[in-house]
Amino acid sequence: MYTELFVTHKITVQLFLLIYLIKSVLLLINKQAALEKITKVIKVPEMIISFLFLATGIGMLFQVPEVPVLLMAKFAVVAMAIPVAIIGFKKQNKGLALLSFIMIVGAYGMAEINKKKKTKRVEIAGEVATDPANASYNLQAHGKVVYSSYCTTCHGEGGDLGAAGAKNLKESQLNTEEILQIIVNGKNAMPAYKALEEQEVKAVTSYVESLKN
Repeated sequence: MYTELFVTHKITVQLFLLIYLIKSVLLLINKQAALEKITKVIKVPEMIISFLFLATGIGMLFQVPEVPVLLMAKFAVVAMAIPVAIIGFKKQNKGLALLSFIMIVGAYGMAEINKKKKTKRVEIAGEVATDPANASYNLQAHGKVVYSSYCTTCHGEGGDLGAAGAKNLKESQLNTEEILQIIVNGKNAMPAYKALEEQEVKAVTSYVESLKN
């Protein structure tokens, strides 16, 4: 369910931004006739897109284990931007229209920053050897501490929490290479963990495989 909400939200956000970009440009270059025409043509689609944009965003909030401050700020900015946009375009006020577009772009930026914060490098906790050259090095033990540092919020300690659309790792049918590629490049709602070093990726891949039933 979360993945479907995420994909729909991503598409509607992009369409929402495109609509307001076009309308803002037309207003700023004094193309009132063209603005009125396009506003009438896309009135219903715009209402549907706006509803889906907000509904999917709210829906996702109820499926994440914790709501970051940036996401709360994003929704607050969007909630303020929409009435500002309505007033701005209705009164053909360039300042308000431009302000609303900047606010919407800013909200999108907050979401992207939040996404990057989830994958930023963190200090690996625990007294586990992380250097393969170390005589006491164990690949799965290394992978477990990496997993605990990055993955438990959504996947849980046992791999079956399923928060924010996370797949049940115990039931995964993916092979080693497929798991590795998803960790590095991300897929659907799961972001790409490019901050991980090559050995960390190998280690956490090995640990994830050990969780399978």
